[in-house]
Amino acid sequence: MKKITAALLLITVLVSCKSKQGLVSEKNAEKEKSVKEIVKGHYENPLEFDNLQIRAGAHYEGGGDSYNFTLDIRVKKDEMIWVNATVMGFPVAKALITKDKVSYYVNTQKEYFEGDFQILSDWLGTDLDYDKVQNIITGRAMDNLADGKYKASLEEGLYKLQGKEDNDVFKEFLFEAANLLLKKQVIEYKGYEPQKLTVNYPGFRKHEKSIMPTGVMVEAEKADKVYIEIEYKNVTFDNEDLRFTYKVPQGMNRIFIE
Repeated sequence: MKKITAALLLITVLVSCKSKQGLVSEKNAEKEKSVKEIVKGHYENPLEFDNLQIRAGAHYEGGGDSYNFTLDIRVKKDEMIWVNATVMGFPVAKALITKDKVSYYVNTQKEYFEGDFQILSDWLGTDLDYDKVQNIITGRAMDNLADGKYKASLEEGLYKLQGKEDNDVFKEFLFEAANLLLKKQVIEYKGYEPQKLTVNYPGFRKHEKSIMPTGVMVEAEKADKVYIEIEYKNVTFDNEDLRFTYKVPQGMNRIFIE
């Protein structure tokens, strides 16, 4: 059951869409740009919304198992991420991620969890917080690129920013040339227990106020390998009636995950 729970939580941070309507055109990078130009161009892409709702299908593979879910994902910008998961129409679990807490409950097991972001960080093999999770959903760099130290280069038709932190953490961010949209981000720890998180964005869609990824594919490598892919069914913005109700049902047993 822990694997199913992990899949549900990991899926909340991923989004994709197969429809080609409204796709943003992309270009190969040919002329070098500075770090400052790449960072500035990336953050100029519009991302304006108060709330966001995503109806999606998700596929998870890990530890020799695979699961498929139907998801209702809701984001209140910079405040909370809410997800309801069903399988063949039956409610399976609900989760709520806020600035300081990760919470979920699983209907079939009558269990619930409340804790910090360490649970997501352990499963994905990199330090996570609310802002990083929201950035993954919206196709932005997990880190604030303006605060880091990077080297700029060209790699296979993409602009690449590469940096290294003191604790043997290596980071890469790759962008297409037309709008400096993020195509791939990699966080890798090469220390005593190597781990690597790779997030790929195959394309982007332009909405009225925002540009969102059309697909997200995540591969997390630690002791085991996890692969996640999400497919959008429908995306809506700024619904005044959107609710983020979360209440653990009576009779649930609290669990603690080390």
